[in-house]
Amino acid sequence: MIGAGHNGLVAANLLVDRGWDVVVCEATPQVGGAVRSAEVTSPGYLSDLFSAFYPLSAASPVLRALELDRYGLHWTHSPSVLAHVFPDDRCAVLSRDLDQTAASVDEFAAGDGAAWRAMAEQWESIRQPLVDALFTPLPALGPATRLLAGLGGAGALRMARMALLPVRRLGEERFSGAGAPMLLAGNALHADLSPEGAGSAIYGWLLAMLGQSYGFPVPVGGAGMLTQSMATRLTASGGTLRLASPVESIEVQDGAAVAVRLATGERIRARRAVLADVTAPALYRDLVGERHLPAGFVRDLDNFQWDNPTVKIDWAVRSKVPWTAPGARGAGTVHLGVDMDGLTRYAADLATRQIPRQPFLLFGQMTTADPSRSPEGTESAWAYTHLPPGVDFSDEAIAEHVERVEATVERHAPGFTDLVVGRYVQSPGQLEQANPSLVHGAVNGGTAQLHQQLVFRPVPGFGGASTPIDRLFLSGSSAHPGGGAHGGPGSNAARAALARNGVLGGGRRKASELLMSRLYREAGEQPRVLADRPEVSRADRPEVSRAGDMR
Repeated sequence: MIGAGHNGLVAANLLVDRGWDVVVCEATPQVGGAVRSAEVTSPGYLSDLFSAFYPLSAASPVLRALELDRYGLHWTHSPSVLAHVFPDDRCAVLSRDLDQTAASVDEFAAGDGAAWRAMAEQWESIRQPLVDALFTPLPALGPATRLLAGLGGAGALRMARMALLPVRRLGEERFSGAGAPMLLAGNALHADLSPEGAGSAIYGWLLAMLGQSYGFPVPVGGAGMLTQSMATRLTASGGTLRLASPVESIEVQDGAAVAVRLATGERIRARRAVLADVTAPALYRDLVGERHLPAGFVRDLDNFQWDNPTVKIDWAVRSKVPWTAPGARGAGTVHLGVDMDGLTRYAADLATRQIPRQPFLLFGQMTTADPSRSPEGTESAWAYTHLPPGVDFSDEAIAEHVERVEATVERHAPGFTDLVVGRYVQSPGQLEQANPSLVHGAVNGGTAQLHQQLVFRPVPGFGGASTPIDRLFLSGSSAHPGGGAHGGPGSNAARAALARNGVLGGGRRKASELLMSRLYREAGEQPRVLADRPEVSRADRPEVSRAGDMR
């Protein structure tokens, strides 16, 4: 298992449970990948270094089956799930209490509360088969069948239409006021989507409905407790975890993965499979090497799209954040900076390679959600926002944008900056330095846009964990179902590896190879014959970017 991020640890645990001898090789000195915590702002203030709130974890049947509460994981919630603060300081609040959410959006337009209830009732009627479908390898026939049965023919057609809608349009169709649409649109823009983008409606709707049912919980004691509980479970079950052990290459022989070689030169043989919790470009270009891949596959990989870079700021605040909007005070997650038109302008700036002058902020109040994160009466807070892709950011540009972010918070919480006793900034380059899988500060393992989802993730194919290399499986967030701490890619990879080593595994692989040869063979190309002798790819790794500098 290459990588001890949460997907790698999920896959490793599932394989150990089936009696496999599993060794996990992690490049960095810590487990967790993008699910880690540390005191970086001021002593006594614990910050989540990357991801922080976990609605998908709470809903995931994959994580639930691991029974991580037996290994130290416990969840907690803020009083309210999420608040969206408008530029005029109006505030829409999402609560696990449906009555409270309905009352909040009804303040923006009479009748919107009833419309939100109707949306929540529709969600509840299909929630379990839909969640199961998300975390089952494609084509997910069982959950899809149950989902269709729950919707009926007409309902399925309308759901399919909603799945393709822009989130702005969904808000216009269902609501009269501004509050409810912004709860949907703000959630959609957790990813690199725009309010006018096809498919943004389903993303915003899903995250909002998950928040309505499950909340946005956090692990008691920091995000790192989620992955630490997985690591504890793995070693207690007999798995081996090797930290500071970067894999330099995967050895391919006769078209199959047979071993990995560490940066130290050590070779570890893989009797059954190699699984990789890394990004798709890192796996195929750096660890495998293009000579082992079909030309059509390599061409498709050229079109792999990263999600937008991220800049994140953590603060130690010596009191609670002085929001002037009461609804923001009890929310773990706060959206602020823009209204719907502002979201459109923000997304347009990113698309046109411009640093947004008015950024959309996701702001986290971790002590509000988990009192263990900082001393009583204080707040461990953070905010992140996106930056345009393909731009080199100087330290001065990052510092200027941090000032822009803090000015946005200050407008809605006067005196905030005077209360800050510690600050920790992670530019896109620094995020990548801390976690090499966050390439250019992209936190989703690739764009969440429709053209790189399902069977198009990470390249056009079958949407599974299998790769053109036999016994090699992609288990990171570049694989379906994508980003988020839910364990879906890790579970899918483990299931694929188990199937390959099952009674029908050989036949399934031959069928898969036949389909791949047709899919990835370019016009006029003859079938590719791999070398009979083992050859270890040692492609140079991309240069790790300096702090504040993207390459």
